[in-house]
Amino acid sequence: MAQAVPDSVLAETAWNKRRLYALSNRIGPSGTDYDLTLPVTAPAHSEEIGEIPELGEDDVGQAVEQTREAAKEWREFSVDERAEVLTKFANLAADNRKELLDLLQLETGKSRAHALEETIDVPQNADYYADKGPGILATESRASGIPFATSAEVQYDSKGVVGIISPWNYPLVLSFADAIPALLAGNGVVLKPDEKTPFTALRLAELLEEAGLPEGVVTIVTGDGPTVGSAIIERVDYLTFTGSSETGKIVAEQAGRNLIDCSLELSGKNPMIILDDADVEEAARGAVQGSFTNAGQLCLANERIYVHEDIYDDFLDEFVSQTESLELGADFEFDADVGSLIDSDQLERVQSHVADAVESGATVHTGGNARSEIGPYFYEPTILTDVPATSLPACEETFGPLAVVESVSSAEEAIEKANDSDHGLNASVWSGDRERAKEIAREIESGTVCINDPFLVGWASYDAPMGGVKESGIGRRHGPEGLKRYTEPKTIATSAVGPLGPIPGVPDELFAKGFSAVSNIQRRLNQLRR
Repeated sequence: MAQAVPDSVLAETAWNKRRLYALSNRIGPSGTDYDLTLPVTAPAHSEEIGEIPELGEDDVGQAVEQTREAAKEWREFSVDERAEVLTKFANLAADNRKELLDLLQLETGKSRAHALEETIDVPQNADYYADKGPGILATESRASGIPFATSAEVQYDSKGVVGIISPWNYPLVLSFADAIPALLAGNGVVLKPDEKTPFTALRLAELLEEAGLPEGVVTIVTGDGPTVGSAIIERVDYLTFTGSSETGKIVAEQAGRNLIDCSLELSGKNPMIILDDADVEEAARGAVQGSFTNAGQLCLANERIYVHEDIYDDFLDEFVSQTESLELGADFEFDADVGSLIDSDQLERVQSHVADAVESGATVHTGGNARSEIGPYFYEPTILTDVPATSLPACEETFGPLAVVESVSSAEEAIEKANDSDHGLNASVWSGDRERAKEIAREIESGTVCINDPFLVGWASYDAPMGGVKESGIGRRHGPEGLKRYTEPKTIATSAVGPLGPIPGVPDELFAKGFSAVSNIQRRLNQLRR
């Protein structure tokens, strides 16, 4: 078992070692004992809070097969009955928000305000699919080849078992935003959370069963990423992955070899365009939110900020001022604005990006220092200018509390710079003229573009798809697209006149002329209706 956590850490939360140990026993296929080998640490406190099993390939195979068997019962539920389970789950997730907040902060070190976003998102996402999902999955009539003589309809069948590999930065949202629609479609789910943050996913799986999901339809597996992740891809019928572009390419290659479809949300290097008619104070507030939410460990974060030269100085002053007012902290109250980075690797990445930029001639306007007196992985929100195009923060995703600000002379220059990237996940445009901002948004190569908001207005539009272009991924979550990806569309076509083709007793040449004439009439009628 894990070493005891000092009372000063867990005593402030709704959790204790016994409850976390009970959650860890839900990992992997049922009826199997494991040696607990992987520690889980509270990064803001550098204290071990629990341990989880390190599963092997055979364990994952058994988990997938048990999930496949359990999903047979789940598929017997009507879509409306599955939606009712999601509604109950949404209510349970909302009712247990405080303990989920505590657990999120323990595992990730994020501030309570930023953890709150996740605990609000999951119930809303479940409510959306419970409300809209049955209609999205309903059998659809489609235009047939020969009106009146034939008909066609499409039904949406489940895939089978969906594999979900989710990251550590948003362990509630980026696992269950994908699991919820997969379940509504009638699939079983094998979920691999990051080994740094397993307990939040385990708690939500527990709440799903409390809401009425049959036992075993969602199975949590943990362990070494390459081993467990690869074993999942080898055995499931569909895969969802959220992570880096480099790993995403490996995942896509393996999925392709197994002829299974996948959706990938990958890295971002997101631009923020601030036009000359933007409200400076509002734009600066958005830049703070977009750059430093979750200590910048957000795939939707704006790391590149392009500001029109006419308001550049005013914006930079306001941005720096608002950033310097942020409070760093690790407590379980709402008084801290920015929390911890996840671990030493992430801290080292941020430090190396800042150091490389400064050595190349960049200017630090605020921040630029680790704050070990607060916690082992805290880093100040940092604003840089004069960053060379060849430096690390200009070329790579930092994934930390670092924003690069640059002056541009026109909207056209801002668009060109925004599009000069291998990534295209999220972007934002800021202007007092929303229609002008929308016109610019249409020119930006990105899966989502937000107007006068850094990312939440896009993410919270649950009926609209979200995902990336270029190296930021393939596929979409949210909306009808986020549900139908977990289905196999099946066409059922019917003839009211028997086999289509030559009619017995009618000469082939006469049939061909008649069929051609009917086809031409049908085409002309279709053209007139356009």
